[in-house]
Amino acid sequence: MTKILFVVRNDEEQYSIWAADRPLPAGWTGTGFSGSREDCLAHIDEVWTDLRPRSLREAMASDPAAA
Repeated sequence: MTKILFVVRNDEEQYSIWAADRPLPAGWTGTGFSGSREDCLAHIDEVWTDLRPRSLREAMASDPAAA
């Protein structure tokens, strides 16, 4: 039996997978995508193209010398 998982994202725009039958941990929200582990990981590979946390991307954008 294939376990259904959700793709979730935190405030730093980092992605993970989470069991559909468990409540989401604090700070994480569902993205609307669900499926098998393989499907969820493939989806994350497609949408999470910049692995830097959001706060780091914003800091680097506001200070070009940091790049």
